[in-house]
Amino acid sequence: MTTDKSKALVLLEGLKQRKALVAPGCHDALSAMVIEKAGFAAMQVSGFGLAGSLIGKPDVGLIDMKEVLDITEHIVRAVDIPVMADIDTGGGNAINAAHITEKLIAMGVAGVNIEDQVFPKRCGHMSGKQVIPAEEMAGKIRAMVDVRERLQQHIVINARTDAFASHGMEEVLKRCKLYLRSGADMVFIDGIATRADIVKAAEFVNDSCGGLLSVNLMDAVTGVKTELIPIPELAAIGVARVSIPVASIMVMLKSLTDFFTALKASPTGLLEGQKHWLSSFKEYTEFVGLPEYRKLEEKYLPEATMSAKYGK
Repeated sequence: MTTDKSKALVLLEGLKQRKALVAPGCHDALSAMVIEKAGFAAMQVSGFGLAGSLIGKPDVGLIDMKEVLDITEHIVRAVDIPVMADIDTGGGNAINAAHITEKLIAMGVAGVNIEDQVFPKRCGHMSGKQVIPAEEMAGKIRAMVDVRERLQQHIVINARTDAFASHGMEEVLKRCKLYLRSGADMVFIDGIATRADIVKAAEFVNDSCGGLLSVNLMDAVTGVKTELIPIPELAAIGVARVSIPVASIMVMLKSLTDFFTALKASPTGLLEGQKHWLSSFKEYTEFVGLPEYRKLEEKYLPEATMSAKYGK
C-alpha cells in the first residue's frame, strides 16, 4: 500500500506522461471500490454524483462542504488508488480554498478539482453558467499552493474553467495560462465541444504553458456536450487526464429503476431465479470484506469463549 504522500506523487507522475489517464467518478465508498476493482489507476469524487446520491438533487451547489469532505474521506479510506476530490468553487474565497486544501491533505487526498464558476455553481454541462474574474480564481490557486508548500505535502491541483460556453476558446486559453502560472498542475476545460477544440487546447497547454490538460467525457457513452474521442487518440493528442465523472450515479439510477420497476410489475411480487439483476449475498458480503471482519471477531473473542468454541 502506498503512503498518502506517495499517492499524490504517483498520480502526478502518471499525469505527466500525458497518456490520457482515465479517472472515473465515484459517488460513494462502494462505487469507489468497484472502480478500483475494475482496474482503474485513479479516480475522482463526482460532485454531480454526490448531489444525487446524498440528497437526490441536481448539481447546483446545494450540498454543504462538510458533507462533501465527509464523503470524500470515506472514499479515500475505502480504496488504495489515488483519489481526486471535488470542492466546486473552493467553499468561498481564497482563504476558504486554502483551509479546505489543508483538510484534504490531512485526509490523504491525492488531487483536487476547483472551478472558476460563480457560486452557486452547476454541473459543467448545464446551461446558464457564469464565471468569476480570472484573477480571483488565480488567487484561490495561489492560496492552495501556499498550503501544500507550508505543509511540504503534495496534492495535484486541477484548475477547472467553465468559461468555454460563455466566453469562447481564446478567453479559456488565457485562463489556462494564468491558472498554470499561479501554481496549478493541471487545467480542465469543462464543456469543451469538438476534437479540434481539444487538439488546440492540448497544443497550447502542453507546448506554450508546459502544463497538463484534463478532458471530461461525462458518461463515456454520449459525452453530453463533448465529442467522444477514443482514449488512445486522446493519449496521442497529449491529454493528461480523462474524466468520466457522472457514469457511476447514472448507472446506479438505471439499475435501480429497472430492478424495482420489474419487481413491482411481477405478478408474484418477486423475481425468483432472475439472478442477472444483482450480485449474490455471498458476492456482496465478500466484496465489502465480511470474511476479514469475521477473522477479527474470532481473534478478539474473550478467552472463555475461545476455550468453549475451540476446546482450548
